[in-house]
Amino acid sequence: MAVKLRLTRIGKKKQPQYRIVAADSRSPRDGRFIEILGHYDPRQEPSGLRVDNDKAVKWLSQGAQPTERVAKLLEISGAMEQFKASK
Repeated sequence: MAVKLRLTRIGKKKQPQYRIVAADSRSPRDGRFIEILGHYDPRQEPSGLRVDNDKAVKWLSQGAQPTERVAKLLEISGAMEQFKASK
């Protein structure tokens, strides 16, 4: 099973909010997921971002592949630095 770290959309129409989740790569975008790692709200000024860095580092060390956007968000939160330091 290939695990991806990606965004799932929540929120009302035209008011997007996202969860950062670990999910099977074959499941649909808003479908089944394994674990919630954080939340991202692009509509706030500045954008709201809450990430559990310990969970993110755990998944990255187990081989989970982040999408482009999630990789950037993990850089901002500091999880990628933590992951690279733990190697």
